[in-house]
Amino acid sequence: MNNYNWNYPTTLWVGNHRIKDLSLACANLNVKNPLFVTDKDLVNLQMVKEIISENKKKFKNFTIFSNFSGNPVGENVDDGVIEFKKNNCDGVIAFGGGSGIDVGKAIAFMSVQNRPIWDFEDIGDYWKRANDVNIAPIIAVPTTAGTGSETGRASAIINKQTGIKKIIFHPKFLPSIVILDPILTKNLSPRLTGATGMDALAHNLEAFCAPGFHPMADGIAIEGMKLIKRSLLKAVKDGNDLNARLDLLVAASMGSTAFQKGLGAIHSLSHPLNAQFNLHHGLSNAIFMPYVLTFNRKFIEEKIISICDGLGLTKNFDNFLKWILDLRQELEIPHKLSDVIDIEKINLDELSIMALNDPSTSSNPQKLTINDMKIMYQNSISGKLI
Repeated sequence: MNNYNWNYPTTLWVGNHRIKDLSLACANLNVKNPLFVTDKDLVNLQMVKEIISENKKKFKNFTIFSNFSGNPVGENVDDGVIEFKKNNCDGVIAFGGGSGIDVGKAIAFMSVQNRPIWDFEDIGDYWKRANDVNIAPIIAVPTTAGTGSETGRASAIINKQTGIKKIIFHPKFLPSIVILDPILTKNLSPRLTGATGMDALAHNLEAFCAPGFHPMADGIAIEGMKLIKRSLLKAVKDGNDLNARLDLLVAASMGSTAFQKGLGAIHSLSHPLNAQFNLHHGLSNAIFMPYVLTFNRKFIEEKIISICDGLGLTKNFDNFLKWILDLRQELEIPHKLSDVIDIEKINLDELSIMALNDPSTSSNPQKLTINDMKIMYQNSISGKLI
């Protein structure tokens, strides 16, 4: 496999063993005292221990912060900022899945702010409140192929006080250098490979279906979906297929690049459940996908038909939907929300309000109401596709 250096939407170093260039990435950004941010599950893996050990030899100070896990909360970011400042760090290496990269980006950003992180929620021009001088450089290294946080300008962080997942946005959240090394993803379980791959599919699909004129985002989203269709099942069946692993890494990065156009109800419905029940984001996106597609059908059918040829599908909305349903089944994704959550613990009215207020709702192909959200939740519980 060849190595590649790309410069869109940021600098990306792509290929096998590119993780060996981590110290070079730091040197290029004049980072001499990095904070290595990864979650508590990853930090003890042998692969990660070796990366840390190798880089500790190359830096006078190489600080590790791993006091968080999936679906991070604001306090995790606060703790990371304390570690960053205490050790006089001058850059962040955000290493891991979406959670690790989101926390790393937020730490770099918040290290120079004097307002709470919630003041920078992705609402209107809230991002202009930020001090954008001397935000620490960020190097992102994804170990899953799903969120695409490495090419995103936001982090998803839960406000523990309200139980709501917030999207924190600033243009300088975009990492300066991204390392896409498929070898780092080859030990992902088939289950996680499937769930994160469906997350990447949700990003590309919702970006494509979002209303508005953005041909660049549409083109990226279409190519992202093609890569996922080509390689997701291959990677699930053979984790050592590095070509398939690379396709998925690139598709994930493409998804987060494309969704600057917008997302939709798949994400709106997912975020409240990720926050309240710690449900894996890719899994919840995969569960909600067909229910949102059918609910939005009148508004997206023509667009969906237009991409069927490129995906090797007969030009028909039902054939596209069948591909999604068959893919979920092959990946052993539960068909119903009730298969993964105790429905007795769900307050549908509360969840529907949270979903409606989610930032992703505004770019759904059709305007939604609280009742629409409730109907989609109910359909996902019963398994009813309308």
